[in-house]
Amino acid sequence: MRNLLLASAAMTLGLSAAASAAEIYVGHLADLTGATASVSKPFAAGVADAMNYINAHGGVGGTKIDFETVDYSYQVPRAMAQYKKWTSEHKLAAIQGWGTGDTEALSATVAKDEIPYFSASYSGHLTDPMGKTSAKAAPYNFFYGPSYTDGCRGLVDWAAADWKKKGGKGAPKFVHMGDNHPYPNAPKDACGAYAKEKGFEILNPIQYSLKPGDFKAQCLSLKESAADYAYLANTAGSTISLLKSCETVGTKAQFMANIWGMDESGLKASGEAANGIVWVVGAATWNDDVPGMKLVREISKAADPEGKEERPVHYTRGICSAYYMKEAMDMAATMPGGVTGPNIKAAMYKKANWVPAGLEGVCLPSTWKADDHRGSTQVLVYQADVKGDKFTMHKVHSVELPRRPEWLGW
Repeated sequence: MRNLLLASAAMTLGLSAAASAAEIYVGHLADLTGATASVSKPFAAGVADAMNYINAHGGVGGTKIDFETVDYSYQVPRAMAQYKKWTSEHKLAAIQGWGTGDTEALSATVAKDEIPYFSASYSGHLTDPMGKTSAKAAPYNFFYGPSYTDGCRGLVDWAAADWKKKGGKGAPKFVHMGDNHPYPNAPKDACGAYAKEKGFEILNPIQYSLKPGDFKAQCLSLKESAADYAYLANTAGSTISLLKSCETVGTKAQFMANIWGMDESGLKASGEAANGIVWVVGAATWNDDVPGMKLVREISKAADPEGKEERPVHYTRGICSAYYMKEAMDMAATMPGGVTGPNIKAAMYKKANWVPAGLEGVCLPSTWKADDHRGSTQVLVYQADVKGDKFTMHKVHSVELPRRPEWLGW
């Protein structure tokens, strides 16, 4: 009887373990129809194609990732409602998220629910897991690449060298431009402080909408300010409109865009108005000759079997985001309890200078720590040369920013 009971208990435990392993459910939020759709679509495609490819090649320890991509149109209330729906219907292992407004709004909730949240928001406010220096701890938030603030600091670092190279006299003038929204505002104060530290004169910010439009009035304000360097904090869709408007009124400032502020499609659409723009690039580009691009191209074939479509760099970063999550799940699968939120979180701290297998040269080496979620502080700055309908983009600057304690969460 004792042996029978033990066998029965073992069977029950085995069935429970099998049931928990039967589903690794991941929610995937994307903006496919909202203000940031032009850059969200390729990123979301990279995430989804990567998860489909992972499932076609063994999943996580033989278990497939069950994921659902939901378009929330960049509306925070819709993201909140979708999160409640997911948590009421599924045992969420993790979330692949998108925007700053919704990611920051959900940060405390996912921490309480112990659900790792891998966002495409790179807000510095999400990097302080223990609430050491910021008002809100974000222990379950992770993102791949430099924060918006570190990206802006990297651009300022380039601008300081550029000003010196040009033989500029006096203090160069720096202006922040963007919508009054959590995403464009995320780096504004901290980057302005760094620019001041580097010897820049900080001008009053100029507001322009995330939605494309006629920005001649803002361009005239920029021209009147005599700014030397203008940081563009919006996404590529409105950047295109701004560049064209500023070309029309003859604005001469050096434009510097954040990681979502310019891409290959944006250069094509902007034409010569984008000539000379610099921006942050957070992963290898489609034509880079690095080992990991072989895997990127194979993943791309999940949706483009003939391999004809050239993918923008946002797509590549989406793949990186999905693969860091996948490898954390692989490690979690070997821990007591399996692929749970706390185990995934713990796995994120197990490797230093981490690049997912097969993506060497594509994803920046990253290190997350239990008290510091700045995965990478390396900033790559690219510049565009545009003539007619032809463009090239090339790296002009690379900097590894220090992990200054007072910068955590800022």
